[in-house]
Amino acid sequence: MITLLVIAKEPRPGRVKTRLTPPFSPEQAAGLAEAALADTLRAVAAAPAVRRLLVLDGRPGPWLPPGFDVVPQCAGGLDARLADAFARCSGPALLLGMDTPQVTPDLLTVDFADCDALFGPAEDGGFWALGLARPEPGLLRGVPMSTPSTGAVQRERLVAAGLRVRDLPRLRDVDTAADARAVAALAPHGAFAARLAGCAAGR
Repeated sequence: MITLLVIAKEPRPGRVKTRLTPPFSPEQAAGLAEAALADTLRAVAAAPAVRRLLVLDGRPGPWLPPGFDVVPQCAGGLDARLADAFARCSGPALLLGMDTPQVTPDLLTVDFADCDALFGPAEDGGFWALGLARPEPGLLRGVPMSTPSTGAVQRERLVAAGLRVRDLPRLRDVDTAADARAVAALAPHGAFAARLAGCAAGR
């Protein structure tokens, strides 16, 4: 089995999901981030894994379910923080963020029987998941993050290293209000959809 890694920020107003403001207030955006993180962690908790690791910028809160080891993110850019997350693993690992609350345990039930790397592309040009049969932090360092070509550059880095890459389904990240509505429609029974409905109702 594999290690499942989630890299996340503590959902505090003004620090997370700032592209949701406006139309949402910083407090509403933080609430949506918290719900997205809770849905993500719930899916990870239900997927088979030898270890579940939350790599966190900030402090854990009541949204954290049991069964997770929590470690702090290192300093530096996102590429360095992702690399450091993989450096904490000694065997096969799959890493994802907190921006895809529609993720399911089935999507996270993976193996490396026919590949060396798993790549989950995101609709915005990034990636929502990255898996490595043999974690090599150097495969992430120096990849430009948060650009429309991030996913393409990262995937090409894997291929150039001679890895057999298997693609996972393409998912939509929650960055904007339009993203939030679209993702909530895909997972209407989750905490994220409920929190979004509460925002729309002024709660």
